[in-house]
Amino acid sequence: MAETKNAEFYQEVLDICLTAGRLMIEGGSEMYRVEDTMLRIARNAGIMDPRVFATPTCVFMSLDGGKLSQMKQIRDRNINLELVDRVNALSRKFAAKKISLKDLKSRVLALQTELPTFPLWLQVMGAAALSATLLVLFMDDYDWVDFPAAAIVGALGYLAYVFFKRFTRVRFLSELVAAMVMSVIAIGIAHFFPEMVVDNILIGALMTLVPGLAFTNALRDLFMGDLLSGIVRLFEATLTALALGGGVGIVIKFLGV
Repeated sequence: MAETKNAEFYQEVLDICLTAGRLMIEGGSEMYRVEDTMLRIARNAGIMDPRVFATPTCVFMSLDGGKLSQMKQIRDRNINLELVDRVNALSRKFAAKKISLKDLKSRVLALQTELPTFPLWLQVMGAAALSATLLVLFMDDYDWVDFPAAAIVGALGYLAYVFFKRFTRVRFLSELVAAMVMSVIAIGIAHFFPEMVVDNILIGALMTLVPGLAFTNALRDLFMGDLLSGIVRLFEATLTALALGGGVGIVIKFLGV
């Protein structure tokens, strides 16, 4: 009876740790942070010698000296730092004895169905503001002519990215289509308003989809010694950049701009 209870306890801790790790990876966390959070939960649950190995596509964990091992696969990865922060905060509350293991489990499971995110209209407004301000930053000039155009193109392009992402599991395809939409709109605006510069507009608009954080996390994983995850994320960020550049290049080639 005691052995059964012990096995159930190990399984409960394992499920909580793996779910927490999966959520953090889906939110774009670095691998060392994922492993640290999972180990912190297991150790504060009273389990000695927990073992964790996390990659961008899968997370492994073993307890009880390796007798109980399981894994969870990660298929969808985005940038959701709010999700990462919430999972990390729950693990620290559990470490500080502010919540019980049962509370930790219920709250982690709740995050699966209630992922923290902003409404779509606010994301689109953020994309517009980001596109316009980054235009000024990268061009090193207060280009008031292209400023509103970059905001419009960035907002519509981001909206297209979210829309097409719902119909395909190929992440890079939605980014390619979004870049093409941005290019068509930017060229169309420049056609009616010749004083506007297409290059300037696209430089600002594309920044909403450029994988800056993914590239930074890839380098950080490499510097922390997580070579596998670092290389995978670096390659993923490179493919995203190629998809954005390819989308712009295709439109410019066929429209003859």
